[in-house]
Amino acid sequence: MKTKLKGKYVIGYDGEDHVILEDAEVVYESHTIVYVGKNYLGQADKVIDVGNALISPGFIDLNALGDIDHDILHMEASTTRQKNLLWSERYVEQGHREIMTEEEEAFKSLYAYSQLILHGITTAMPITSVHYKRWAETYEELASAAGHAASLGLRIYLGPSYQSGVRVVQGDGNIKIYWDEDAGRKGLERAVRFVEEIDGSFNGLVRGMLAPERIECQTEESLIQTKHYSDKLGVPIKLHAAQGSFEYHTIINNHGVTPIRHLYNLGFLGEKTGIPHAHFISGYSEALAGEGDDLALLKETNTTVIHCPLIIGRHGQAMESFAKYKRAGINLALGTDTFPPDMFQNIRTGSMLSRIVDKEVEDSAYADFYRAATLGAANFLGRDDLGRLAAGAKADIIAIDLDGFHMGILDDPIRTMIASGTGRDVKLSIINGNVVMKDRKIPNLNLDEIKCKGQKYFEKMRKGYMERDYQQLPENELLPPSFKVVDSISKG
Repeated sequence: MKTKLKGKYVIGYDGEDHVILEDAEVVYESHTIVYVGKNYLGQADKVIDVGNALISPGFIDLNALGDIDHDILHMEASTTRQKNLLWSERYVEQGHREIMTEEEEAFKSLYAYSQLILHGITTAMPITSVHYKRWAETYEELASAAGHAASLGLRIYLGPSYQSGVRVVQGDGNIKIYWDEDAGRKGLERAVRFVEEIDGSFNGLVRGMLAPERIECQTEESLIQTKHYSDKLGVPIKLHAAQGSFEYHTIINNHGVTPIRHLYNLGFLGEKTGIPHAHFISGYSEALAGEGDDLALLKETNTTVIHCPLIIGRHGQAMESFAKYKRAGINLALGTDTFPPDMFQNIRTGSMLSRIVDKEVEDSAYADFYRAATLGAANFLGRDDLGRLAAGAKADIIAIDLDGFHMGILDDPIRTMIASGTGRDVKLSIINGNVVMKDRKIPNLNLDEIKCKGQKYFEKMRKGYMERDYQQLPENELLPPSFKVVDSISKG
C-alpha cells in the first residue's frame, strides 16, 4: 500500500544536506519512503493532505525523558539547597528502598513515551532518574518500557542503567561517592542480558544500548567492560560526562586528568559512544583545573556529543559553544532530557545560548541545531535510513502545522517553525509507516487517564525527597512554592 503525504513545505534530502521543497509530496510504501518531490506520477492508495504545514523527518532524541521529570523539583532550588535533594549517607546506610511499586515503575515509561510522540520525536534513546530508585534501573521496568514503546509504535534504543557508586551527602553537608562495586558488576551483567534478549525485537523498532550512569559513579573496570560489550554486541553507549563541577573536579582529583581525557585513556571514546552533556571540558569558564584539548580528543575518536541546551540553561550553564564544537568537526546530536520533551524549545534555547557565547550567528543557526536533531543523531546511530526524507529511508515523518495565528508571518519555514512553534504544533506523526499520532490524539490511549496517573506518580516521587534529605527539612522549606500558599486573603 502506497501513501502520499502532501503539504506546503517538505524538508527533503539531496544526499548531502536537507533541502526545502514547496508544494511537495512524500510517498511511502510499507515502512519505507519511495519518493520525495513534486507531482508524483505513480498511483497512491491513500492521500493525506496536511495543508499549510511542514513535512519533516521526525526528531531523534538521544537523551529523551523516559520517566516523569524529577528536575521540575531541582531547577529552581538554590545552590545551597541542591544538596538536600540528593541521597543522604544515612538514608543509604539504613537500607534505602524502592519508593515506587513495580506497577508504577512500569507506568512511567508509558507516560513519557506518549509525551515524546506528541512532541514529534520518532526515535528515542531514553534517560531516567535514579534519584528515587533503590540503586539503578531493573530489567523488569525496561522490559515494560520496551512493551510500551512497541504498543505506541515508537522507535527506541533501550538498556537498563547501572552504576558502581552514587553521590551522597554526609551529615556535615559534604558530598562524596558511596561505592557498591558489586552492584555495578551485576548491573552491567543485567544490561548485557537485556541487550542480548531484546535487541531487534518488535520488528526492529526496539534496539539495545548500554547506559552506564554518570562517569564519576563508574569504576575503571565498569567503563572498560562497557566498551568491550558495546563492541561485541554492536550497540551504542550513552554515558553522562563532563556535565558539572563536582564530577569534573572529582575526576581530576582522582585521576589527574579531565573526564574526557580519562575516557580517552581508557579507550572508551569512539563512534559508538555518545556523551551527554560534554560541555564542562578543559578551558570551560568554570573549570578550576585541567589541561589539554578535550575537543580534539572527541574529534579524533569520532565521539558524539549529545547536547541538551534546555536543561543546562535552566541550571545556569551553557556549552561554550555549540558553534565551536561544530567548527571543531565534532558530531553533534540533541537530547531533550527534561520536561517538556520539546525539540523546538531546545533548538531555540541552544541557538540563543550559542549566539550569546559566540557573539555570532554563524554555526549557531536554527538549521544547525535541526541537523543535529536529525542527521547528527542518525550518524551516531549508524542509521543512514533515519533523520532524512529520501527514497530508501524509513517512513519516520512528522507534520508541523503552520496555520496557527501564533506562528505569525511565514518567512523561511524552519525559522518560523522554531521561532514561534512548539511541540504542540506537531499534528501528525508517522513511524515506520504507521500513523502513531494524528490531530494530537494517540490511537487507543486515554490521555486524560494517563495524565491523572502521572500526577499521582509525581506526588509520590515528591514525597520521597523528604526521607532522603540529610537535614530532614520540612516540606515547605525543602520544596518551597513560588509564592506563599494561603487559604484566603485578608481584606483591610
